[in-house]
Amino acid sequence: MWEGRARTARRDIAALATSGLGVAQLHAAAIEVLEQVIGDDLTCWASMDPGTLVISSMTSGSVKIPAEYEPTLAETEYAADNPNSFAELAKLPYPVARLSDLPYREVVRHRRLNEVWRPLGIEHELRAAFIVDGDCWGAAGFVRGGTEFTDREVEFLGSVAPAIGAATRVAVRTDAHGYRGGVGPSIVVTGPGGEPRAVTPAARTWQDALDDIAPGRFNTLLRAVVTGTLAAASGSFQARVQTAAGGWVVLQGSRLISDDDQSEVVVTIEPASGRHLVGMLLAAYGLTTREREICLEVISGHTTPEIADRLSISPHTVQDHLKAAFAKVGVRSRGELVATLRPDDLTYH
Repeated sequence: MWEGRARTARRDIAALATSGLGVAQLHAAAIEVLEQVIGDDLTCWASMDPGTLVISSMTSGSVKIPAEYEPTLAETEYAADNPNSFAELAKLPYPVARLSDLPYREVVRHRRLNEVWRPLGIEHELRAAFIVDGDCWGAAGFVRGGTEFTDREVEFLGSVAPAIGAATRVAVRTDAHGYRGGVGPSIVVTGPGGEPRAVTPAARTWQDALDDIAPGRFNTLLRAVVTGTLAAASGSFQARVQTAAGGWVVLQGSRLISDDDQSEVVVTIEPASGRHLVGMLLAAYGLTTREREICLEVISGHTTPEIADRLSISPHTVQDHLKAAFAKVGVRSRGELVATLRPDDLTYH
């Protein structure tokens, strides 16, 4: 019975992948498919940047998490000491996990459980990452009170997760090519908790665009970026996220050096250009590592002999990989390849 349900769900998700939906619409439809099998009180899905494992967008089911808990939920995703984060699941051989399967000492002190779910009367959590060809394109969390998620529900989610990953990868292409620009660079200076201390006028426009997704979304993203920045050894952190209109925006956090004990972070916000999205698109089209390397060389304007020399392979091998890349991207020439992968800001020579 359960395998039949999984086959039906995979078939329905595969159909969604061919419908031209963007990520948010795809995930909303996929939630309806999975909720027919997995019972939950609340579910939150994320699209993920496969290059950085940062959340790009969030989609909820019919019941949404109360807005006052969103900042804490976002912060726990990037905290170093919070097991079963989406990024952590993405690195596991089997990226599906129940919270209760963690060691008891980790469960009792788990921040997401204690600070978000229990105040809402929820005890049980089931999470999965959506991985295809080694790249993580999204993740989802299901939570409920009452009974624990069963082994069958865990197996079902693990069975359909790769199909969701493949469908999300296709939807990313739709969203990326729908990009139409933004309002220009903006700056926010925040405190260590992500609270804005100084905001340029242009940043207010981005706040409106991101808050169209959900009230308070802008401040939630700031808090997540600041958490990642302060945790990073390099003192910097980057996230690519989507606006309500489907465009992409880059948030870059940098730690300020200060004489006092309060760590301030500068967050720069700008519309994502081709250089920001090209790596994600290379992965979204399912190119191999070598095919991605060659495509990047083509985007840089290098000829076949130059690419062969730079990568220490033969010109014939370059052409073979390039031919395979053309087929996957659906183009016939180098110019078309560049126009597809860098549609908004690159002149091909």
